[in-house]
Amino acid sequence: MNQATLNRRAFAARLAGHAVLLSALVPVLSACQDRSAVSPGHGADVASGAESASAEASQASGRAGQQAYELAAGAPGSFSVGALMAAHIAYVFFDPNCPHCAELWNASKPLAGKLKMVWIPVALLGKTSAPLGATLLSAPDPAAAMAEHERSLLARQGGIVANTAASGDVLAKVQANTELFQRLKADSVPLIVFRNARTGAHGQHAGSLATAELAALVGV
Repeated sequence: MNQATLNRRAFAARLAGHAVLLSALVPVLSACQDRSAVSPGHGADVASGAESASAEASQASGRAGQQAYELAAGAPGSFSVGALMAAHIAYVFFDPNCPHCAELWNASKPLAGKLKMVWIPVALLGKTSAPLGATLLSAPDPAAAMAEHERSLLARQGGIVANTAASGDVLAKVQANTELFQRLKADSVPLIVFRNARTGAHGQHAGSLATAELAALVGV
């Protein structure tokens, strides 16, 4: 056997050895590719987790809104305006010294035929708030007294005169209303607590609204 033949056989053996090494690497490379192919699944898991968290937050918000609505319905001192037998009810926490509350009162009037609004006086804006709230609650016609008061307040005439002889029981109702308002974590009036008639969603809104905005908020 000449040297050329020996060289060819040695070269062939080396090639065979490389082939074995490459074949051994194929499963390793394949496994790496498989692992990288799984990575999009982890992204899907993250997205699914975010959606789940968002859904849970939405459910928690809905429960809080419903609880606020139920608490407002149990306010110890209030009076109703609008369709007394209406299926749609909104609750309004207001301070008798609040001009924005007077604006909301006026804005709500056109909706009286299809929405019952329950007005709940609280005492936040001064020493006269509690006796004024008690005066409204104890009036023979609270809605008429409220209309007179808000008209005077918007005209910058100071509103009706508070009944300083209002009973302690009625004053206690205003105080209890105020404590209930604070339980709702609210910090300004007017505060509307509602259930949207179209969607069934519960919610709260702080501040006055125009008539159309109020109608959209409560779904009527």
